[in-house]
Amino acid sequence: MIREATDADLPALMPLLRGYCDFYESNPSDDGLEAMARDVIAAPEERAFLLVATDDAGEVVGFALNQWKWSSLRGARVVVLDDLFVAESARGQGLADALIEAVADVARRHGAPIVSWFTMPDNKRAHAVYDRVGGTAETLLEYELEL
Repeated sequence: MIREATDADLPALMPLLRGYCDFYESNPSDDGLEAMARDVIAAPEERAFLLVATDDAGEVVGFALNQWKWSSLRGARVVVLDDLFVAESARGQGLADALIEAVADVARRHGAPIVSWFTMPDNKRAHAVYDRVGGTAETLLEYELEL
């Protein structure tokens, strides 16, 4: 099942957020991750939203963290699926696909023309999911400016 995250989900979300960070070789503080998750959970849906996937027992086993941005190329606000992660033990059950579809449902409800996201070029498992749900890849490089 896919649903909006609540503060009660934080204990289950924290290891998933850490797993996502570990995959991308990033090491933010636990306090920073928790504060970020709390802020997104508390935000109005039209600013940011955090969805969780639960297993048959109701345990949180995946998440999709999303925000909105203005896109001059689309002439509209679009949803950016920033982070998508499913626990290894729950992979292969369609939860990543379901999370993406739920993100798309929120985007459609608010009139967004697209959902966009980034992934690493060598993340073949993710590519298979994204191809399966109908995503198309752009040939863009992401740059960051450390502050």
